[in-house]
Amino acid sequence: MALAIEADTSLSAHRVVRVLEELRVIHGAPQALRLDNGPEFRSLALDEWARKHGVELHFTQPGKPTQNGHIESFNGKLSGCPLGGSA
Repeated sequence: MALAIEADTSLSAHRVVRVLEELRVIHGAPQALRLDNGPEFRSLALDEWARKHGVELHFTQPGKPTQNGHIESFNGKLSGCPLGGSA
């Protein structure tokens, strides 16, 4: 289950933080987030947001997508669905 899906050809760090903040207001802050090494996740904006809300950031090793296998699987299923469809 995804709490939010933000789709675009690229996402800025500020958009990532905006969505995380919206989710934090509704659901509370998570204890930790597992992230890949994309620039939107390795940003000062996300680091500051996480520190402010006590969220640990855990990054996968570069070139090791299996360290985040459930997300890679979810992304694969999602990319095969038309908008509005179900996985």
